[in-house]
Amino acid sequence: MRFFSVRLLSSYCTALLLCVSTLCVRAQDAAAVADTLRADTASWCQLSGRVVDEDGQGLPFVSVKVAGRLLGTTTNLQGNYSLRLPPADSVLVNYSMMGYETKSKLFTRPQGRLTWNITLRSGGTDMQELTVKEVRRQMGTTQDISTKELKRMPSTTGNAVEELVATQAGVSTHNELSSQYNVRGGSFDENCVYVNGVEVYRPLLITSGQQEGLSVINSDMVERIQFSAGGFEAKYGDKMSSVLDITYKKPTRHEGSVSASLLGASAYDGFRKGKVSVAQGLRYKTNSYLLGSLETTGEYRPNFLDYQAYLSWSPTRNWDIDVIGYISRNNYRFKPKDRETNFGTLEDVKSFKVYFDGEEEDLFRTLFGSLSVRRRLGQRSSLTLGFSAFSTKERVTYDIQGQYWLNETNTDEQLGVGTYAEHARNLLTSTTESARLLYEFRPRNHHLQAGLLWRGERIRENTREWEFRDSAGYSMPHYGDRLELIYNLKSVQEIKSNRLELYLQDTWRKEAQAGIFSLNYGARLSHWSWNGETLFSPRASVGFVPAANDNWTFRLATGLYYQAPFYKELRDTMTIDGATVVQLNSDIRSQRSFQVVAGGEYKFRVADRPFKFTTEVYYKAQSNLNPYNVDNLKVVYYGRNEGSGYVTGIDFKLYGEFVPGTDSWLSFSLMKASMSLHGKRIPQPTDQRWNVNFFFSDFFPNTDRWKMTMKAAFADGLPFGTPHSGLEANVFRAPAYKRMDIGMSYRLFNNEDRHRRTGFASTLRNVWLGLDCFNIFGLANVSSYLWITDIQRHQYAVPNYLTGRQVNARFLIEF
Repeated sequence: MRFFSVRLLSSYCTALLLCVSTLCVRAQDAAAVADTLRADTASWCQLSGRVVDEDGQGLPFVSVKVAGRLLGTTTNLQGNYSLRLPPADSVLVNYSMMGYETKSKLFTRPQGRLTWNITLRSGGTDMQELTVKEVRRQMGTTQDISTKELKRMPSTTGNAVEELVATQAGVSTHNELSSQYNVRGGSFDENCVYVNGVEVYRPLLITSGQQEGLSVINSDMVERIQFSAGGFEAKYGDKMSSVLDITYKKPTRHEGSVSASLLGASAYDGFRKGKVSVAQGLRYKTNSYLLGSLETTGEYRPNFLDYQAYLSWSPTRNWDIDVIGYISRNNYRFKPKDRETNFGTLEDVKSFKVYFDGEEEDLFRTLFGSLSVRRRLGQRSSLTLGFSAFSTKERVTYDIQGQYWLNETNTDEQLGVGTYAEHARNLLTSTTESARLLYEFRPRNHHLQAGLLWRGERIRENTREWEFRDSAGYSMPHYGDRLELIYNLKSVQEIKSNRLELYLQDTWRKEAQAGIFSLNYGARLSHWSWNGETLFSPRASVGFVPAANDNWTFRLATGLYYQAPFYKELRDTMTIDGATVVQLNSDIRSQRSFQVVAGGEYKFRVADRPFKFTTEVYYKAQSNLNPYNVDNLKVVYYGRNEGSGYVTGIDFKLYGEFVPGTDSWLSFSLMKASMSLHGKRIPQPTDQRWNVNFFFSDFFPNTDRWKMTMKAAFADGLPFGTPHSGLEANVFRAPAYKRMDIGMSYRLFNNEDRHRRTGFASTLRNVWLGLDCFNIFGLANVSSYLWITDIQRHQYAVPNYLTGRQVNARFLIEF
């Protein structure tokens, strides 16, 4: 037994010695491996730096990736990044972010510690760059809209920027001849538009899309589009619905383009020489071909022409001087001949036939200029002094007489026969001058902005318009003892006023353990000399990206917003003995809207393609409303604060690469806009209950020559009623607006890589041929109604249909 115990103890000791020796050998091997790893790691390079935009502001969430490896990072809120590069002969690092150009940097044998700062310019991705790796994150209520499809998308108005905005969530349009749009229950007048920080305006006498020419925004010169559908910052003016903020490009090299189609032509030239950059554009539009598809036949002669130039000079590193000049002449002439419209139901079809005599001639001339001088006060602050002037002369004149027949087609019964005559001599001149002083300061994690603005307005109006109706030989309205017009208005007015505005806001961003916070808060203070009104508008918004899942972003915005009245809102009408006279109401007050906007977005990938799903819920409590009627594009206000109401709704938007390398989106909106007027609850004129917008781009597989762009709108109809009868009579609802436009583009010549270096071809970059099909399904949409009254005072609403299916050919040459 003792011998067995000794042998057993000896075996245990031997086994223990073997284990210890084995562990020692493995420890030596592990140490050797660790030494090797330390040696390899020591040879890696530490790359750090900062990514900024053109203004030197740090860009957060920029993707910084090593090409061909699973190595990458994103910039923090200040735009700083840090990344380890592996040892290699060369390492390619890509910097990308949606809404900005993509840049790459090649590092040769990187070692030790390297610092590389880079600037990304706003803009789209060229077509040959078929991979977009990131979707831009939206922390506030203002979104960036890509500009890369502006030149090749089908456009009926020539105003591509506004047409692109109309495809966004919460935005709708009901007229393809107009670039005006409604946002979340607001009127056309509730949208604020800025070009390089200067507010611009639209003509006041526009009543139809046929008259509307080119907007101030030249899409060839646009570098960045920012848009907010509500809950926007305090730096933007007193409007209740939306903000469109346009930034023009500063060319860094010689570039240009020439385009033409059946609807007009344009030319753009941009260059930089020394410290001066110049961008200029010339546009011509004539939509007579498109108007030829309307039911009213005749001689359409619209001619719209404008020229715009933007000059930027940086004499020193700390000084910037920017100048914008704009001139336009929009002329519309129309001689109607006849019209035949069939309307009603399958069981009750009516025919309306008119023979016309007379003509309409309108002229809109616009001048706009701005000058801004910016002085940088060190690395983090700047001071800007700016001046601008906007002048428009508008003339709308027409004398048109129509002989009409209204018949029941099923029974050949004649429902009405008569004559109507319309006359107008409307003249208006408007001049707006402004001066502004802006200050910016960027301490750590903050962006402080302050501004002081003075604006002087001078408007003169001389309007005389009337309408005569005759039914079966009796004038309408028929009294038997006297002759009266159905509508008669006269207005001779002049107004001079001054506005003073002050705003202060700050954007604070903070990285914490819970996630990334962004807080924007500020207020506006304004005073108008015309009515002595002083407004205080506080606004705030917060954004949060949780650290647990940074694919989510949550936003909440609130504020008190005002619609400061302009000239049209002041016009109070009074009818005495059949004659309507306009008086300017000096007691008018700004319309008020308390808004709450809550939303979120989720970033995800499908088939290695980026997508983003966005949802926003909003509520607007409105008071001091100035009710208005809408006829086509003509907005006529009551001129008095008589209503209150609310707007509530929800917007959904899916954005991403439905096809690799292209941007597409689908939006769906639900909304209710209600008003309390004279103790009665009625829908607002913009009560659009639902709206669907679709923008889709595609290209043929394995080629960059063919590209397709499609935009579609499907929107609920708006309330309407008999003319000159008030909103209480809006008991009808127009049919839904349904339209789809498709554009095909073929790249005939491609010199993006500059492989042609001699001859004329070396000056070309791209040559595109295009074919558009407008309203591809040929759907009949209604813009407004012509009301016919018979002698028994029965009224018939005859629809005014918009354009039908049309084909447009175009070409684009890029230099």
